[in-house]
Amino acid sequence: MPERLQKIIIVDEEHHLPYSKGLMAVSVMATGLSPDIAYSIAADVQEQLRGEGNPTVTMEYVRGAIEKMLEKRVGPHYVEIYRKWQSLSEVHKPIIILMGGATGVGKSTVATMLAARLGITRQVSTDIIREVMRSLLAPQLVPSLYSSSFNAFETLRLPLPPSTDEVIVGFLEQAAMVWVGIRALIARAVVERTHFIIEGAHVVPGIVDPRFFEDAYVVQLVLAVPDEGQHRSHFEIREVETEGSRPFSRYIESFENIRKIQEYVLELATEQGVRVFDCVNMDATIADVLDYVINQVFVEYTGCLPAGEGEAACDDRVRRLGDLAVTERYIKGGNR
Repeated sequence: MPERLQKIIIVDEEHHLPYSKGLMAVSVMATGLSPDIAYSIAADVQEQLRGEGNPTVTMEYVRGAIEKMLEKRVGPHYVEIYRKWQSLSEVHKPIIILMGGATGVGKSTVATMLAARLGITRQVSTDIIREVMRSLLAPQLVPSLYSSSFNAFETLRLPLPPSTDEVIVGFLEQAAMVWVGIRALIARAVVERTHFIIEGAHVVPGIVDPRFFEDAYVVQLVLAVPDEGQHRSHFEIREVETEGSRPFSRYIESFENIRKIQEYVLELATEQGVRVFDCVNMDATIADVLDYVINQVFVEYTGCLPAGEGEAACDDRVRRLGDLAVTERYIKGGNR
């Protein structure tokens, strides 16, 4: 068979599957590398395997080739993240990623990219949850659900003490209501053992009761845009992308309230020990968030210490877990 048509068959016990650049690229993207680089690495490994002249290889061998190519092309950090993610592919509890942050910081974009890189098929915005709740509850009963998070204060029906910030009180009242829907979705994900990403302004640090998440690996984080000018520009981009369905003027009129909510959420994040990521460069943010999520779940799953605190002691375990898990993931994913 001509080399350009030669297939590499991955053999693990009774399984015989052709090497797939697409599937391998997806597994490499979990390290935070862009799709084009990940695909290039997967393609290079395919050519390397063909050049070796052996038509059958084990998944362990392929994994080792991927790691060597990663180290050669992008460095050892990506090898480490790749190993960890492979070791987590068969966890028995769902991974729940809770992503908060004020309106317009880039939560939806980061969540979508994160889901694609990690192969997570369930993702929802808290705005959608709020919309569903609106269809069930009349505005006369819960008026704050019928406002945006940054102007929910306009629906407050009781007078507040003079020293109280009504913007924050309205925001928290709405977040507490939406949290009922968030909790129901998480409960369902736990029952189905389905990985899930929930993003939105209503994911407030401190609103989570840790006891509720004993049957899941939960990673909570907050996105922020420190610079006001850059934050404002996000709404301009959003207006263009949505063809005016989310008008720039609406957000700019409430921009001061949006920034106030961000400040408050960042204070809560500091108090609650929730990690904050500045969403300045999208590629860098996605890479940093991927790194953080994988490390957080890895630490809880394996009982290993965080990076830099004795992680070398877990190396053998990571390799063993990865060798088993990467084969199972490939088999379940099929060939394309």
